[in-house]
Formats: sequence, C-alpha cells, structure tokens
Amino acid sequence: MNDLKFIKDYKDDENLRKSFNELATMVFGISFEEWYQKGFWNNRYIPFSYIDGGKVVANISVNVLDLVIDGEKKRALQIGTVMTHSDYRRRGLSASLMNKVLEECENKYDFMYLFANQSVLDFYPKFGFKSVHETQYSMNYSMRHSPSNSAYSGIRKLDCNHEEDLNFIYKFASERVPVSKRFGTEHTQGILMFNCMYVYNHDIYYLEREDVIVIYKKENQQIDIFDIISKKDIKIDDILSKITNGDTNKIVFHYTPDYKGIHTERHMINGSDVLFVRENGNNRFPLQIKHPLTSEA
Repeated sequence: MNDLKFIKDYKDDENLRKSFNELATMVFGISFEEWYQKGFWNNRYIPFSYIDGGKVVANISVNVLDLVIDGEKKRALQIGTVMTHSDYRRRGLSASLMNKVLEECENKYDFMYLFANQSVLDFYPKFGFKSVHETQYSMNYSMRHSPSNSAYSGIRKLDCNHEEDLNFIYKFASERVPVSKRFGTEHTQGILMFNCMYVYNHDIYYLEREDVIVIYKKENQQIDIFDIISKKDIKIDDILSKITNGDTNKIVFHYTPDYKGIHTERHMINGSDVLFVRENGNNRFPLQIKHPLTSEA
C-alpha cells in the first residue's frame, strides 16, 4: 500500500476523473462522465481514492446530505461507489479507505450509512455499522372517481435525453420539500439526477395541474411510486386519482409515506441490498422506515 497515493475530491481533474470513470465502468458498467458534464456532480459527492501511477485503483465515495426524521434535520453521510480494480483486490484497500473516511469525517455527522449487497455483510460491522431492516409501505386502492377519457390529461412525460427536461427536473428538485417529514432527505439533487438519468429515465412525469413531478411505474394492476417531487405539501389523493385507472388495485411506496387520511400496510423488506447505519453520539436511527429510493447512492 506504500506505493499507492491517497487523493480525494478531484472531480475537476480530467485525467483522474477519466480513470475514476474507467474503474466505475469496469466494476458497475456505468460512467459518471455525463452526470459530471451536465453539472450534477456537485461538491456533496466526494470520492476518496487510491491511485497508482495516476490510475484510480480503489474508491469509496461520500455523499453529504441531511436526513429529515420526524420533522427534525440530521446531518448524514451516505457511502457509495465502493470499488476496487480486480488487480488490486485482497490488499485491504477498501478497509483502509473506510478508516480514512471515518477519521476525516469524525463528528461531522449524526448518521453515516450505506446500502451493501449480500456478499459484503460481514465487512461493515467491523467499522461500527449495524444492519437495519427497512419497511415497505403499500395500500389497496380503488378509484374514487369515474374513469374518463381525460384521466391522463395534463400529464407530461419528461425525457432525460432532452436538456430542457433535465434542467427542469433539477431546478424543481432544488426547491422541493422532503418526500416525507417522518423520514426524508434533503440536499440530494445530485443523487436524484443520477437516478433520473440512469435508472428511472422512462418513468418520470410532470402533473401540470398538481405541479408535481412523479416518478412511477404501472405494471398490471399495481403502481410503484418511487418519488413525488413537490414544492409544497403533497395532496396524495389528487395525485393518485391522476395516475391510476379503473384497473389499479395496489399502490407501493418506495419511501416512507406520511399522508393523512390513507391506510397503508407494511412489511419488512428482504431484498438483495441491506441498509447499514453508523450512529454518532446519542442519535438513534428510526425503525420501520423506507429510505427514499431515488436518494440511494
């Protein structure tokens, strides 16, 4: 490890960024370059990396954000883009980088957390992280209005291949309220835009009358709502009546809904990714929550 150089926060160094993207493409099959060129890689996404001869060979990135828990803001750091070049594995580079993150960020957060796959469940507890079971919320649904030919009028699908739509989403998200006051996130526009560009690019709609952006997918009789981006308190009945039809019988929320007047069911998630949380001081992470999916790094 003595022959490797540690460096962080180098997004504007073209050569290092290119090497970072090459490693990300090799490990995850995706490049961050377009995200950078569009201006969405901001100062809240900080890579911590080892380089060898000018080449990025290992990385852990820190996303700086706020959590909103029962209406109260908490400082948070979300870990992501954990990757090591295949030629440099089994040398303890990820562990070394994690220790550097913990040292650098000491007492700068209330919660540090990440989503890990099943293959590394034994790794993060060594650094004080504990696994947390997330909860999925859903509701049975029947239309509260009569179907009509205008049910989907005033809904505009947004195209992330168009600069105008991308900038519209980003500006809207910059002025949004948290998707939930019970458990939401703030200052996550960069992560949202990454997810819009690469994950949910076919599922983003603007509801003109309601003045909200809804990221959702309809499959058979179920609608999965991934996010509702709004500048004001959300009127969920108005939104559901707009995006559903007579066949819809179930709504699944991929965040923690806190709407009054609706009844939700909940069940524990047993997915491929596990939430790990490191608590700082007297802070205690809440139970029975679903982290907003579009804010996951």
